[in-house]
Amino acid sequence: MAASYECVPELTARLKELTRNCQKELVLVFMTPIQRLTTAFKEEHNRMEATQSLFESFECILATQLAEIEVFSDNPDSNRNGQLEACLQLVAECFRCLRNACIQCVENQSRASNGGLIEPSIRILHLLHGLRFSQSDALLVAIRCGLQFLGNLITGNEESKHILWKSAFPDLFMQYLSQSDKKAVTYCCMVLFTCLKTERTADLLSHMKGVELAEAVVKICKKEPELDWAFLIVTEHFLKCPDLMAELYIKLNNHERIVVLDLISAKLSEILGCPVGSDDLTAVMKMMQFLASLFLQKCTAVLKFTSATDEENEEALIVIRLLDILCETTSNYEKFSYLQNSPGLLETVVDLLDQTHLAGKQQENIFSVSQSLSFTDHTFHPAVGFKAHLIHLIGNLCYHNNENQDKDIG
Repeated sequence: MAASYECVPELTARLKELTRNCQKELVLVFMTPIQRLTTAFKEEHNRMEATQSLFESFECILATQLAEIEVFSDNPDSNRNGQLEACLQLVAECFRCLRNACIQCVENQSRASNGGLIEPSIRILHLLHGLRFSQSDALLVAIRCGLQFLGNLITGNEESKHILWKSAFPDLFMQYLSQSDKKAVTYCCMVLFTCLKTERTADLLSHMKGVELAEAVVKICKKEPELDWAFLIVTEHFLKCPDLMAELYIKLNNHERIVVLDLISAKLSEILGCPVGSDDLTAVMKMMQFLASLFLQKCTAVLKFTSATDEENEEALIVIRLLDILCETTSNYEKFSYLQNSPGLLETVVDLLDQTHLAGKQQENIFSVSQSLSFTDHTFHPAVGFKAHLIHLIGNLCYHNNENQDKDIG
């Protein structure tokens, strides 16, 4: 029978014997049985043959390698004869095997957690992040496989998520969200997304590093726009905690704020098109009240667009995004009619309409009724249609609202 098809019980027994009798220096003797287990665990029926004994062997191996890595970490000169490289290769293969063992297998997830594998795995990943003197492929592979293992370990398993969150938050996430290796960042985002739920998202607000972690996720959204996990963390978790978003928004630069507002806009389009639970709707309502207050504070920044050379002004772009969001939400009277009662919103919008109209009359600019050729050439100027959107918002704020209709404004 081919080596890759050796039965799991036989390989488990061999690995257990090796962990009992092998000297720690002979790390490569573990590689063959572990590699064969890695291959075997690609098949569901083989994953079902794993026993607690196997995960205890892995805990023993990783604990030994953890001690070795600690020596290398404290004293880089101790890495003689490629010992660190061999150690990293073994750690990577252990993580790869455990990753495969936990694929859609609650039993193996529990065995791994109960076998004490989470703590040494996290400690190893902490140390690997600090091995700046080693830039080997083995180091990157060990990190990637370790994060993938943690992701598979907690998927659909609340008990494992709880244990991992207690050990990994916030430091492990902070380390790997800022990692230069894109794949490591992706896998870290996957683990964070899988861990999060309402209570844990609230932890971000209460922990001194929590908002910093949220800020790191937004920076990834800006830097790596194709990385879906980071976007999902914001839209599926952060946006459900308006207090966190308010704290986060203050810390972001204008470019990052635009990214967040675009994500909010995309999420709102989804919410407006489907039924929403009461808790989610409450969170959205609070978020919209916050955004309305931002619009009230910053709306005059849009007047910077009167300069033909300032069409990329980020403060003004933020006002455009905020107005778009307010128009979209207030168009849904059933869910967002409460925005009609936002203190000062209607008055501010009417006043801003007056200001933009006046600015357009004083000189030729994007707010002019008949724009000059230099401006009409700018077909995609961000402020095109701004006054129309203001009128749209005024109409929405007055819809079925006699008090707003009867206000003597302007």
